[in-house]
Amino acid sequence: MSSGNNQKYIWQQAEWPQWSFNSAAFSQLLSQVNLERGRLLGSMQALGFKLAEEASLKVLTSEVVKSSEIEGEKLNPEVVRSSIARRLGIEAGGLIPSDKHVDGVVVMVLDATRNCSAALTHERLFGWHAALFPTGHSGMFKLTVAAYRDDAAGAMQVVSGGIGHEKVHYEAPSAAILQTEMTNFLDWFNHELGLDPVIKAGLAHLWFVTLHPFDDGNGRIGRAICDMALARADGSPQRFYSLSAQMQREREDYYNSLEQTQKGTLDVTAWLTWFLGCLSRAVQSANEELKGVVYLANLSHRLPSGKLNERQMKMLNMMMHGFNGNLTTGKWAKIAQCSTDTALRDVSELVELGVLIKAGESKRAAHYVLVSY
Repeated sequence: MSSGNNQKYIWQQAEWPQWSFNSAAFSQLLSQVNLERGRLLGSMQALGFKLAEEASLKVLTSEVVKSSEIEGEKLNPEVVRSSIARRLGIEAGGLIPSDKHVDGVVVMVLDATRNCSAALTHERLFGWHAALFPTGHSGMFKLTVAAYRDDAAGAMQVVSGGIGHEKVHYEAPSAAILQTEMTNFLDWFNHELGLDPVIKAGLAHLWFVTLHPFDDGNGRIGRAICDMALARADGSPQRFYSLSAQMQREREDYYNSLEQTQKGTLDVTAWLTWFLGCLSRAVQSANEELKGVVYLANLSHRLPSGKLNERQMKMLNMMMHGFNGNLTTGKWAKIAQCSTDTALRDVSELVELGVLIKAGESKRAAHYVLVSY
């Protein structure tokens, strides 16, 4: 392989797109991932419909929020959750009005997962792209929407750094060959049956983002395609783990792995090994989340009302997932947006149940910690 300015990208290799990999290098990791996914799906099915629905809502919310966050875009999790709940007909309590932008990302992710068995087509991808960019703009920039890029402003490049200090990480195939390239990709995605479906998900994501067929939104659409393939692999349209959330936690490694692969050969063993490791960590994280879901469900049954109130659910979820600092009734009131009297009643009920214990000597200094679950 040549180096420097003459270095070829993966799509310029003579063998493109004939992927190769050494399956023995990651066979143990693949077996572990498949075992963990099976265990998680079995546990979720044993929860019963209501809890499984709530768990899936939580994961879908994380998938939408974190996939956008990878691209540097912050979405309000409560708005996203409401948008998903509304579309799935779930009673989520206190539904919040959403906007076209949030709704567009939600529509794409739900279509990819809930309709995972339907063929992926050019028209379907164009629909997702139009949903992502309802105004036809990304920020101040006008986009070609619901169509593949035309490269009118120059080659599609992934660039970092300020003006005068730009670093080109990757250059995508020319717009002139995109239609043919995308047709090849879609034909493979819809008809290739010889691969392990999890390996296919990893290859599909890599292949799509390598083609980078749109002016913007390629990362989010690529991760939706990956979710679609994983939903097919799981044999379930419900999502119980979020790969995008794990990719966001490992964002630097994710981008580095893609860049190294796109500048390498068609042997993608290293990419698939990273992908499987990331997926394994996503499923492990979901198994930890499941403990919390079961804990809160069992806790609800012990209350006279039969359920925790929205404030208690929100605060306990925060405390189970890395709440920073000491929790006081004042902080509870501020975060849960309620009066200190209401916060004290919420906290006292949980102390009485043995969920929280009070720490600190004086009332002024009192704070509360979560009993391990």
